[in-house]
Amino acid sequence: MINGGRAHVRATLYMGAVVAMRHNPVIKAFYERLVERGKSKKLALTACLHKMLVILNAMVRDNLPWCIYDNKKTIVNS
Repeated sequence: MINGGRAHVRATLYMGAVVAMRHNPVIKAFYERLVERGKSKKLALTACLHKMLVILNAMVRDNLPWCIYDNKKTIVNS
């Protein structure tokens, strides 16, 4: 793990990415695609963390709930 920044925030984001990697279909597919391409698991997890932050920032910016797109059908999780 990177030693810069606030340890509590880093640990929280890391654990959130681990949970998302296992249970969120969007993040899980992204993680598996990176690992299949030969990326290390730690690098793939860090990329998932970054993707999750980008999604969360867009949600806050646009004041939207989390949405999962399943076969062009929107499933809203509140």
